[in-house]
Amino acid sequence: MTIFRVSTCLAALALAACDHRPDSGAVVVSAIGAAPRPADPSRGPLETPTRLMLDSTAQGLVRFDASGQIEPGLAERWIVTDSGMSYIFRLREGEWGDGTPVTAEQVVAILNRQIATGSRNPLAPFLTAIDEIVVMTPQVIEIRLGRPRPDLLKLFAQPELALLRVKPSGGSGPFRVTRKGTSPLLRPAFDPGRADPEDQNQIKPEDDVRLIGERAARSVVRFANGKADLVSGGSFVDWPLLATTDIAPAAVRVDPAVGLFGLAIVSRDGFLATPANRAAVAQAIDRTALTAAIAPNWAPADRILPDILDSAALPQVPPWTLLTQPERQAAAARQVAGWTEGPVRLRIALPAGPGATLLYAYVAASLSRIGIASERVALDAPADLKLVDAVAPYDSGRWYLATACMLCGDEAQLALDAARQAPTLATRAQRIAEADAAMNADVAFIPLARPLRWSLVSTRLQQWQPNVRAWHPLNRLRADTN
Repeated sequence: MTIFRVSTCLAALALAACDHRPDSGAVVVSAIGAAPRPADPSRGPLETPTRLMLDSTAQGLVRFDASGQIEPGLAERWIVTDSGMSYIFRLREGEWGDGTPVTAEQVVAILNRQIATGSRNPLAPFLTAIDEIVVMTPQVIEIRLGRPRPDLLKLFAQPELALLRVKPSGGSGPFRVTRKGTSPLLRPAFDPGRADPEDQNQIKPEDDVRLIGERAARSVVRFANGKADLVSGGSFVDWPLLATTDIAPAAVRVDPAVGLFGLAIVSRDGFLATPANRAAVAQAIDRTALTAAIAPNWAPADRILPDILDSAALPQVPPWTLLTQPERQAAAARQVAGWTEGPVRLRIALPAGPGATLLYAYVAASLSRIGIASERVALDAPADLKLVDAVAPYDSGRWYLATACMLCGDEAQLALDAARQAPTLATRAQRIAEADAAMNADVAFIPLARPLRWSLVSTRLQQWQPNVRAWHPLNRLRADTN
Protein backbone atom coordinates (compact mmCIF):
# COMPACT_ATOMS: atom_id res chain seq x y z
CA MET A 1 0.00 0.00 0.00
CA THR A 2 1.38 3.41 -0.96
CA ILE A 3 1.25 5.66 2.06
CA PHE A 4 1.38 9.15 0.63
CA ARG A 5 -0.39 8.67 -2.70
CA VAL A 6 -3.30 6.37 -3.52
CA SER A 7 -4.95 6.67 -6.90
CA THR A 8 -8.46 7.99 -6.49
CA CYS A 9 -9.78 5.67 -9.18
CA LEU A 10 -8.14 2.57 -7.72
CA ALA A 11 -9.32 3.58 -4.26
CA ALA A 12 -12.91 3.89 -5.45
CA LEU A 13 -12.82 0.54 -7.25
CA ALA A 14 -11.27 -1.28 -4.33
CA LEU A 15 -13.64 0.24 -1.82
CA ALA A 16 -16.69 -0.48 -3.95
CA ALA A 17 -15.99 -4.17 -3.59
CA CYS A 18 -15.78 -4.14 0.20
CA ASP A 19 -17.48 -1.02 1.55
CA HIS A 20 -21.22 -1.56 1.56
CA ARG A 21 -22.18 1.39 3.78
CA PRO A 22 -25.03 3.12 1.92
CA ASP A 23 -25.34 6.85 1.45
CA SER A 24 -28.28 7.17 3.82
CA GLY A 25 -28.68 8.79 7.21
CA ALA A 26 -26.28 11.14 8.93
CA VAL A 27 -22.58 10.94 8.12
CA VAL A 28 -20.89 9.42 11.18
CA VAL A 29 -17.47 10.87 11.93
CA SER A 30 -15.27 9.32 14.61
CA ALA A 31 -12.50 11.76 15.50
CA ILE A 32 -9.60 10.53 17.61
CA GLY A 33 -9.54 12.34 20.94
CA ALA A 34 -11.80 13.41 23.79
CA ALA A 35 -15.49 14.08 23.21
CA PRO A 36 -16.10 17.38 21.36
CA ARG A 37 -17.08 20.32 23.53
CA PRO A 38 -17.71 24.06 23.22
CA ALA A 39 -14.31 25.69 23.69
CA ASP A 40 -12.64 29.08 23.36
CA PRO A 41 -9.25 28.74 21.59
CA SER A 42 -7.88 31.68 23.59
CA ARG A 43 -7.75 29.31 26.56
CA GLY A 44 -5.32 26.86 25.00
CA PRO A 45 -4.81 24.07 22.43
CA LEU A 46 -7.75 21.88 21.39
CA GLU A 47 -8.02 18.19 20.46
CA THR A 48 -9.17 17.08 17.00
CA PRO A 49 -12.87 16.43 17.85
CA THR A 50 -13.27 19.88 19.41
CA ARG A 51 -11.38 21.55 16.54
CA LEU A 52 -13.75 19.85 14.07
CA MET A 53 -16.83 21.00 15.98
CA LEU A 54 -15.46 24.53 16.26
CA ASP A 55 -14.67 24.67 12.54
CA SER A 56 -18.15 23.32 11.77
CA THR A 57 -20.21 25.60 13.98
CA ALA A 58 -18.14 28.80 14.19
CA GLN A 59 -16.50 29.45 10.82
CA GLY A 60 -13.80 32.07 10.55
CA LEU A 61 -13.41 34.88 8.05
CA VAL A 62 -12.10 32.24 5.64
CA ARG A 63 -12.01 28.43 5.70
CA PHE A 64 -10.19 25.50 4.17
CA ASP A 65 -11.99 23.58 1.46
CA ALA A 66 -11.64 19.83 0.90
CA SER A 67 -8.27 20.24 -0.83
CA GLY A 68 -6.79 22.51 1.84
CA GLN A 69 -7.24 25.69 -0.22
CA ILE A 70 -8.76 28.94 1.04
CA GLU A 71 -12.47 29.53 0.49
CA PRO A 72 -14.86 32.18 1.86
CA GLY A 73 -16.18 31.79 5.39
CA LEU A 74 -17.99 34.66 7.04
CA ALA A 75 -16.12 36.96 4.67
CA GLU A 76 -17.56 36.81 1.16
CA ARG A 77 -14.52 38.49 -0.37
CA TRP A 78 -11.29 40.27 0.56
CA ILE A 79 -8.45 42.32 -0.88
CA VAL A 80 -4.84 42.80 0.17
CA THR A 81 -3.55 46.37 -0.16
CA ASP A 82 -0.62 48.58 0.84
CA SER A 83 2.01 46.03 -0.28
CA GLY A 84 0.59 43.34 1.96
CA MET A 85 0.19 45.55 5.03
CA SER A 86 -3.61 45.66 4.96
CA TYR A 87 -6.26 42.94 4.61
CA ILE A 88 -9.81 44.20 4.02
CA PHE A 89 -12.69 41.75 4.41
CA ARG A 90 -16.30 42.29 3.33
CA LEU A 91 -18.59 40.23 5.56
CA ARG A 92 -21.54 38.41 4.06
CA GLU A 93 -24.93 38.38 5.71
CA GLY A 94 -24.77 35.91 8.56
CA GLU A 95 -26.61 34.86 11.71
CA TRP A 96 -25.45 33.57 15.07
CA GLY A 97 -27.00 30.42 16.45
CA ASP A 98 -29.73 32.43 18.23
CA GLY A 99 -30.81 34.07 14.94
CA THR A 100 -29.32 37.50 15.63
CA PRO A 101 -27.30 39.07 12.79
CA VAL A 102 -23.51 39.00 12.79
CA THR A 103 -22.00 42.50 13.01
CA ALA A 104 -18.55 43.78 12.14
CA GLU A 105 -18.10 45.05 15.71
CA GLN A 106 -18.67 41.54 17.08
CA VAL A 107 -16.22 40.00 14.60
CA VAL A 108 -13.50 42.51 15.54
CA ALA A 109 -14.04 41.89 19.26
CA ILE A 110 -13.76 38.12 18.82
CA LEU A 111 -10.56 38.35 16.79
CA ASN A 112 -9.01 40.79 19.26
CA ARG A 113 -9.73 38.33 22.07
CA GLN A 114 -7.83 35.58 20.28
CA ILE A 115 -4.68 37.64 19.66
CA ALA A 116 -4.70 39.69 22.86
CA THR A 117 -1.75 39.69 25.25
CA GLY A 118 -2.21 36.71 27.53
CA SER A 119 -4.19 34.69 25.00
CA ARG A 120 -3.23 31.00 25.02
CA ASN A 121 -4.35 30.55 21.44
CA PRO A 122 -1.57 28.46 19.84
CA LEU A 123 -1.58 30.75 16.78
CA ALA A 124 -1.18 33.98 18.76
CA PRO A 125 2.67 33.93 18.63
CA PHE A 126 2.47 33.95 14.82
CA LEU A 127 0.06 36.90 14.63
CA THR A 128 2.21 39.54 16.31
CA ALA A 129 2.50 41.47 13.03
CA ILE A 130 -1.13 42.60 13.46
CA ASP A 131 -1.22 46.21 14.64
CA GLU A 132 -4.98 46.58 14.87
CA ILE A 133 -8.29 45.21 13.64
CA VAL A 134 -10.87 47.90 12.94
CA VAL A 135 -14.44 48.34 11.72
CA MET A 136 -14.58 50.29 8.48
CA THR A 137 -18.32 49.96 7.73
CA PRO A 138 -21.11 47.75 9.14
CA GLN A 139 -20.05 45.09 6.58
CA VAL A 140 -16.28 45.69 6.28
CA ILE A 141 -13.36 45.15 8.63
CA GLU A 142 -9.67 45.84 8.12
CA ILE A 143 -6.67 44.02 9.59
CA ARG A 144 -3.70 46.39 9.63
CA LEU A 145 -0.20 44.97 9.90
CA GLY A 146 3.03 46.45 11.13
CA ARG A 147 5.00 43.97 9.01
CA PRO A 148 3.96 42.14 5.81
CA ARG A 149 2.60 38.60 6.13
CA PRO A 150 1.68 37.01 2.77
CA ASP A 151 0.40 33.78 4.37
CA LEU A 152 -2.02 35.44 6.79
CA LEU A 153 -5.14 33.90 5.18
CA LYS A 154 -3.92 30.36 5.96
CA LEU A 155 -3.75 31.26 9.62
CA PHE A 156 -7.21 32.81 9.58
CA ALA A 157 -8.60 29.61 8.03
CA GLN A 158 -7.51 27.55 11.04
CA PRO A 159 -10.20 26.51 13.60
CA GLU A 160 -8.24 28.41 16.27
CA LEU A 161 -9.41 31.65 14.63
CA ALA A 162 -13.05 30.62 14.36
CA LEU A 163 -15.55 33.39 15.09
CA LEU A 164 -17.07 32.06 18.30
CA ARG A 165 -19.15 34.12 20.69
CA VAL A 166 -18.68 33.30 24.35
CA LYS A 167 -21.93 34.79 25.71
CA PRO A 168 -24.29 33.68 24.37
CA SER A 169 -22.13 30.86 23.08
CA GLY A 170 -22.19 29.95 19.40
CA GLY A 171 -21.01 30.65 15.89
CA SER A 172 -22.49 31.32 12.46
CA GLY A 173 -22.23 27.85 10.93
CA PRO A 174 -21.95 26.18 8.49
CA PHE A 175 -23.57 23.74 10.96
CA ARG A 176 -25.73 24.06 14.06
CA VAL A 177 -25.74 21.62 16.96
CA THR A 178 -29.25 20.13 16.92
CA ARG A 179 -28.61 17.41 19.47
CA LYS A 180 -26.14 18.00 22.28
CA GLY A 181 -24.18 15.43 24.22
CA THR A 182 -20.92 13.54 23.92
CA SER A 183 -21.65 12.79 20.24
CA PRO A 184 -23.47 15.90 18.98
CA LEU A 185 -25.60 15.89 15.85
CA LEU A 186 -24.76 18.72 13.44
CA ARG A 187 -27.20 20.05 10.84
CA PRO A 188 -26.53 22.61 8.08
CA ALA A 189 -27.34 26.12 9.30
CA PHE A 190 -29.81 28.40 7.54
CA ASP A 191 -27.79 30.73 5.31
CA PRO A 192 -29.56 34.07 4.72
CA GLY A 193 -27.11 34.82 1.90
CA ARG A 194 -28.23 31.97 -0.34
CA ALA A 195 -30.20 32.91 -3.45
CA ASP A 196 -33.03 30.47 -2.78
CA PRO A 197 -33.62 30.09 0.96
CA GLU A 198 -36.56 27.76 0.29
CA ASP A 199 -34.06 25.08 -0.73
CA GLN A 200 -32.77 25.08 2.83
CA ASN A 201 -36.09 23.84 4.13
CA GLN A 202 -35.44 20.53 2.35
CA ILE A 203 -32.49 19.32 4.43
CA LYS A 204 -32.06 15.57 4.03
CA PRO A 205 -30.85 13.23 6.80
CA GLU A 206 -27.70 12.68 4.72
CA ASP A 207 -26.79 16.36 5.23
CA ASP A 208 -26.41 15.82 8.97
CA VAL A 209 -23.16 14.85 10.67
CA ARG A 210 -22.84 12.94 13.91
CA LEU A 211 -19.48 13.78 15.50
CA ILE A 212 -17.94 11.32 17.95
CA GLY A 213 -14.71 11.77 19.90
CA GLU A 214 -13.09 8.55 21.11
CA ARG A 215 -9.89 6.58 21.47
CA ALA A 216 -8.22 5.43 18.27
CA ALA A 217 -8.90 1.75 18.96
CA ARG A 218 -12.63 2.38 19.28
CA SER A 219 -12.59 4.55 16.13
CA VAL A 220 -10.93 1.81 14.09
CA VAL A 221 -13.31 -0.87 15.37
CA ARG A 222 -16.32 1.36 14.68
CA PHE A 223 -15.20 1.86 11.08
CA ALA A 224 -14.33 -1.82 10.59
CA ASN A 225 -17.84 -2.75 11.76
CA GLY A 226 -19.48 -0.34 9.29
CA LYS A 227 -20.66 2.02 12.05
CA ALA A 228 -18.67 5.07 10.89
CA ASP A 229 -18.07 6.79 7.56
CA LEU A 230 -14.88 8.58 8.55
CA VAL A 231 -12.12 8.21 11.11
CA SER A 232 -10.22 11.49 11.38
CA GLY A 233 -7.13 12.60 13.26
CA GLY A 234 -4.95 9.49 12.98
CA SER A 235 -1.22 9.90 13.62
CA PHE A 236 1.89 7.74 13.93
CA VAL A 237 0.82 6.92 17.49
CA ASP A 238 -2.18 4.90 16.29
CA TRP A 239 -0.99 3.65 12.90
CA PRO A 240 -0.04 0.14 14.13
CA LEU A 241 -3.68 -0.45 15.10
CA LEU A 242 -4.59 -0.73 11.43
CA ALA A 243 -2.57 -3.93 11.13
CA THR A 244 -5.00 -5.62 13.53
CA THR A 245 -8.01 -5.19 11.23
CA ASP A 246 -9.12 -6.32 7.78
CA ILE A 247 -10.05 -2.80 6.63
CA ALA A 248 -9.58 -2.47 2.87
CA PRO A 249 -6.22 -0.80 2.09
CA ALA A 250 -7.96 1.70 -0.19
CA ALA A 251 -10.01 2.95 2.77
CA VAL A 252 -6.80 4.01 4.50
CA ARG A 253 -6.00 7.51 3.27
CA VAL A 254 -2.79 9.32 4.21
CA ASP A 255 -2.31 13.07 3.93
CA PRO A 256 0.86 14.54 2.38
CA ALA A 257 1.12 16.57 5.57
CA VAL A 258 3.86 19.16 6.01
CA GLY A 259 5.28 20.09 9.39
CA LEU A 260 7.67 18.90 12.07
CA PHE A 261 8.30 15.46 13.53
CA GLY A 262 11.36 15.09 15.70
CA LEU A 263 12.97 15.44 19.10
CA ALA A 264 13.45 18.89 20.61
CA ILE A 265 16.32 19.40 23.03
CA VAL A 266 14.62 20.49 26.25
CA SER A 267 17.59 20.15 28.62
CA ARG A 268 21.14 21.39 28.12
CA ASP A 269 22.62 19.89 31.23
CA GLY A 270 25.38 17.28 31.29
CA PHE A 271 26.09 15.53 28.01
CA LEU A 272 23.67 17.71 26.04
CA ALA A 273 25.47 20.93 27.01
CA THR A 274 27.52 21.10 23.79
CA PRO A 275 26.48 21.14 20.11
CA ALA A 276 28.96 18.34 19.32
CA ASN A 277 27.32 16.02 21.85
CA ARG A 278 23.83 16.93 20.67
CA ALA A 279 24.94 16.23 17.10
CA ALA A 280 26.15 12.80 18.21
CA VAL A 281 22.64 11.97 19.39
CA ALA A 282 21.11 13.31 16.18
CA GLN A 283 23.36 11.35 13.82
CA ALA A 284 23.13 8.10 15.77
CA ILE A 285 19.41 7.60 15.13
CA ASP A 286 18.67 5.30 12.19
CA ARG A 287 15.78 7.21 10.63
CA THR A 288 15.25 4.81 7.75
CA ALA A 289 14.83 1.81 10.03
CA LEU A 290 12.68 3.80 12.45
CA THR A 291 10.15 5.07 9.91
CA ALA A 292 9.99 1.76 8.02
CA ALA A 293 9.21 -0.07 11.25
CA ILE A 294 6.17 2.08 11.93
CA ALA A 295 4.62 2.72 8.50
CA PRO A 296 5.58 1.76 4.93
CA ASN A 297 6.92 4.56 2.74
CA TRP A 298 7.00 7.03 5.62
CA ALA A 299 9.83 9.32 4.50
CA PRO A 300 12.54 10.17 7.04
CA ALA A 301 13.84 13.74 7.44
CA ASP A 302 17.23 15.09 8.46
CA ARG A 303 16.61 18.87 8.31
CA ILE A 304 14.14 21.29 9.91
CA LEU A 305 12.93 23.14 6.80
CA PRO A 306 11.33 20.84 4.20
CA ASP A 307 11.92 23.36 1.40
CA ILE A 308 13.20 26.89 0.88
CA LEU A 309 9.74 28.34 1.72
CA ASP A 310 10.21 32.05 2.57
CA SER A 311 13.88 31.75 3.47
CA ALA A 312 16.60 33.48 1.47
CA ALA A 313 18.65 30.28 1.34
CA LEU A 314 18.19 26.57 0.80
CA PRO A 315 17.45 24.53 3.95
CA GLN A 316 20.45 23.89 6.16
CA VAL A 317 21.62 20.28 6.23
CA PRO A 318 23.70 18.76 9.06
CA PRO A 319 27.24 17.84 7.95
CA TRP A 320 26.82 14.21 9.03
CA THR A 321 24.21 13.58 6.31
CA LEU A 322 27.08 12.87 3.88
CA LEU A 323 28.05 9.80 5.93
CA THR A 324 26.55 6.32 5.76
CA GLN A 325 24.59 5.12 8.76
CA PRO A 326 27.47 2.94 10.04
CA GLU A 327 29.84 5.89 9.67
CA ARG A 328 27.44 8.13 11.54
CA GLN A 329 27.15 5.71 14.43
CA ALA A 330 30.89 5.18 14.60
CA ALA A 331 31.51 8.93 14.79
CA ALA A 332 28.78 9.32 17.41
CA ALA A 333 30.23 6.47 19.49
CA ARG A 334 33.65 8.16 19.50
CA GLN A 335 32.03 11.38 20.72
CA VAL A 336 30.28 9.56 23.56
CA ALA A 337 33.46 7.67 24.46
CA GLY A 338 35.20 11.00 24.93
CA TRP A 339 32.71 11.98 27.66
CA THR A 340 34.48 11.55 31.00
CA GLU A 341 31.83 12.67 33.46
CA GLY A 342 30.05 9.36 33.92
CA PRO A 343 27.44 7.29 32.06
CA VAL A 344 25.12 9.11 29.68
CA ARG A 345 21.40 8.59 30.23
CA LEU A 346 18.71 10.57 28.42
CA ARG A 347 15.01 10.91 29.24
CA ILE A 348 12.80 10.90 26.13
CA ALA A 349 9.29 12.36 26.46
CA LEU A 350 6.75 10.63 24.20
CA PRO A 351 2.97 10.20 24.03
CA ALA A 352 1.30 6.91 24.90
CA GLY A 353 0.38 4.48 22.13
CA PRO A 354 1.78 1.61 20.06
CA GLY A 355 3.41 3.86 17.45
CA ALA A 356 5.26 5.77 20.17
CA THR A 357 6.39 2.47 21.69
CA LEU A 358 7.91 1.46 18.35
CA LEU A 359 9.49 4.89 18.01
CA TYR A 360 11.08 4.64 21.43
CA ALA A 361 12.36 1.13 20.76
CA TYR A 362 14.24 2.23 17.65
CA VAL A 363 15.56 5.47 19.14
CA ALA A 364 16.68 3.64 22.28
CA ALA A 365 18.38 0.93 20.21
CA SER A 366 20.25 3.53 18.14
CA LEU A 367 21.43 5.36 21.24
CA SER A 368 22.43 2.14 22.97
CA ARG A 369 24.77 1.30 20.09
CA ILE A 370 26.80 4.45 20.79
CA GLY A 371 26.85 4.01 24.56
CA ILE A 372 23.84 6.09 25.65
CA ALA A 373 21.15 4.65 27.91
CA SER A 374 17.63 6.03 27.65
CA GLU A 375 14.40 6.25 29.62
CA ARG A 376 10.91 6.82 28.25
CA VAL A 377 8.84 9.39 30.14
CA ALA A 378 5.43 11.00 29.62
CA LEU A 379 5.11 14.10 27.43
CA ASP A 380 4.54 16.35 30.45
CA ALA A 381 7.34 14.86 32.57
CA PRO A 382 10.83 16.36 33.03
CA ALA A 383 12.93 15.22 30.07
CA ASP A 384 16.04 15.79 27.99
CA LEU A 385 14.42 15.17 24.60
CA LYS A 386 10.75 15.76 23.78
CA LEU A 387 8.79 14.69 20.72
CA VAL A 388 7.35 17.45 18.52
CA ASP A 389 4.67 16.22 16.09
CA ALA A 390 2.91 19.16 14.43
CA VAL A 391 1.34 19.98 11.06
CA ALA A 392 2.36 23.41 9.78
CA PRO A 393 -0.60 25.85 9.82
CA TYR A 394 1.04 27.96 7.11
CA ASP A 395 4.11 27.88 4.88
CA SER A 396 6.77 29.93 6.62
CA GLY A 397 10.26 28.91 7.65
CA ARG A 398 9.79 30.92 10.81
CA TRP A 399 6.98 28.61 11.97
CA TYR A 400 9.24 25.58 11.55
CA LEU A 401 12.19 27.16 13.32
CA ALA A 402 10.18 28.75 16.14
CA THR A 403 8.29 25.50 16.77
CA ALA A 404 11.54 23.50 16.79
CA CYS A 405 13.24 25.99 19.11
CA MET A 406 11.85 24.84 22.45
CA LEU A 407 15.27 25.52 23.98
CA CYS A 408 17.83 26.91 21.57
CA GLY A 409 20.92 29.08 21.82
CA ASP A 410 21.06 32.86 21.99
CA GLU A 411 22.17 33.28 18.37
CA ALA A 412 19.28 31.23 17.02
CA GLN A 413 16.77 32.96 19.29
CA LEU A 414 18.00 36.41 18.29
CA ALA A 415 17.74 35.49 14.60
CA LEU A 416 14.19 34.20 15.10
CA ASP A 417 13.20 37.41 16.88
CA ALA A 418 14.77 39.45 14.08
CA ALA A 419 12.79 37.47 11.49
CA ARG A 420 9.56 38.17 13.36
CA GLN A 421 10.28 41.89 13.52
CA ALA A 422 11.69 42.28 9.99
CA PRO A 423 10.12 45.33 8.25
CA THR A 424 10.23 43.88 4.72
CA LEU A 425 9.82 40.45 3.16
CA ALA A 426 13.38 40.55 1.81
CA THR A 427 14.81 41.27 5.25
CA ARG A 428 12.56 38.63 6.79
CA ALA A 429 13.79 36.04 4.30
CA GLN A 430 17.41 36.81 5.16
CA ARG A 431 16.75 36.61 8.90
CA ILE A 432 14.96 33.26 8.47
CA ALA A 433 17.99 31.94 6.59
CA GLU A 434 20.25 33.15 9.41
CA ALA A 435 18.01 31.51 12.01
CA ASP A 436 18.08 28.23 10.06
CA ALA A 437 21.87 28.31 9.97
CA ALA A 438 22.05 29.11 13.68
CA MET A 439 19.61 26.31 14.57
CA ASN A 440 21.59 23.85 12.46
CA ALA A 441 24.86 24.80 14.17
CA ASP A 442 23.26 24.79 17.61
CA VAL A 443 21.59 21.36 17.10
CA ALA A 444 18.52 22.40 19.10
CA PHE A 445 16.21 19.98 17.28
CA ILE A 446 16.61 16.46 15.87
CA PRO A 447 14.39 15.98 12.78
CA LEU A 448 13.21 12.41 12.22
CA ALA A 449 10.42 12.48 9.60
CA ARG A 450 7.46 14.52 8.44
CA PRO A 451 4.14 14.27 10.30
CA LEU A 452 2.14 11.11 9.58
CA ARG A 453 -1.61 11.81 9.38
CA TRP A 454 -4.17 9.26 8.25
CA SER A 455 -7.92 8.78 7.96
CA LEU A 456 -10.32 5.94 7.22
CA VAL A 457 -12.76 7.00 4.51
CA SER A 458 -15.89 5.27 3.19
CA THR A 459 -17.01 5.52 -0.43
CA ARG A 460 -19.97 7.77 0.39
CA LEU A 461 -17.54 10.59 1.20
CA GLN A 462 -16.76 11.47 -2.40
CA GLN A 463 -15.49 14.97 -1.64
CA TRP A 464 -12.82 13.91 0.89
CA GLN A 465 -9.33 14.79 -0.40
CA PRO A 466 -5.84 14.35 1.03
CA ASN A 467 -4.06 17.66 1.56
CA VAL A 468 -0.95 19.20 3.11
CA ARG A 469 -2.89 20.68 6.06
CA ALA A 470 -4.33 17.26 6.95
CA TRP A 471 -7.64 19.05 7.59
CA HIS A 472 -11.00 17.75 6.41
CA PRO A 473 -13.99 20.08 7.02
CA LEU A 474 -17.22 18.26 7.86
CA ASN A 475 -19.16 20.30 5.28
CA ARG A 476 -16.84 19.08 2.53
CA LEU A 477 -17.27 15.32 2.74
CA ARG A 478 -20.18 14.27 0.53
CA ALA A 479 -20.23 15.50 -3.07
CA ASP A 480 -23.60 17.26 -2.67
CA THR A 481 -22.93 18.75 0.77
CA ASN A 482 -23.17 22.55 0.86
